[in-house]
Amino acid sequence: MKHYILPANPMHAQFNALAAYEARHFAYSFDDGVATLMLNRPERKNPLTFESYAELRDLFRALNSATDVKVIVLTGAGGNFCSGGDVHEIIGPLTKMSMPELLDFTRMTGDLVKAMRLCPQPVVAAIDGICAGAGAMMALAADMRLGTAQAKTAFLFTRVGLAGADMGACALLPRLIGQGRASELLFTGRVMTAQEGLQWGFFNTLHEPADVLARAQALAAELATGPTFAHGMTKTMLHQEWAMTLDQAIEAEAQAQAICMQTQDFKRAYEAFSNKQKPVFQGD
Repeated sequence: MKHYILPANPMHAQFNALAAYEARHFAYSFDDGVATLMLNRPERKNPLTFESYAELRDLFRALNSATDVKVIVLTGAGGNFCSGGDVHEIIGPLTKMSMPELLDFTRMTGDLVKAMRLCPQPVVAAIDGICAGAGAMMALAADMRLGTAQAKTAFLFTRVGLAGADMGACALLPRLIGQGRASELLFTGRVMTAQEGLQWGFFNTLHEPADVLARAQALAAELATGPTFAHGMTKTMLHQEWAMTLDQAIEAEAQAQAICMQTQDFKRAYEAFSNKQKPVFQGD
């Protein structure tokens, strides 16, 4: 069964220009280098469907080659981030699928996380209210997370009879908050409070609900004025060095930095410093 695999989007033929992307299963806006993706089914706390999963995966893959989008903000509408997979539109149909169909689906959901981690743009998540299941995994896949005191994050897979190992949870969560804390959350499926999330390093900062999206967009706008190529290199190294020894990581960073030293932005920074000016980076 392939009903959750979307047909080709015309925008995907123009990977270097996604400012005008027209989303079909969530809201999308673009402003001065920052793309904001908003899950917008607030009446049901923004659950994911087969179609929204697939479109998000395809869009993040396309962003890998987008030259106009510098930073991505991910958020939800109506006071909640995302309640995970829709109970009736995903979980119900999954109970009737064959093993090959189920594996096709679980690989597709994991591909969304991989696409988020592999796109060069920093991803900033603005999280309020419910952040559960696949929603918690999307938040975890982001590079930075801004939350509110009302944020309730739960990796609740065990509550529906599944393993806590979903979409890379057993790899990503321990690296962020530690093995013991991750084990507790993944075995019990309990809610991690916003204060726990802040103390444990899941959230970078907490803000008022009315301010969290604006603060995330302000952070994104600041990053968008930075050296885009170098930001992409930083994200690549943060991802790849998990599997390296220290010696390998130091050598990889030496090569990465030497490449960045060939960019025009590096020269612009030097010239601006020499003239006691603030550098204006252009991403090349």
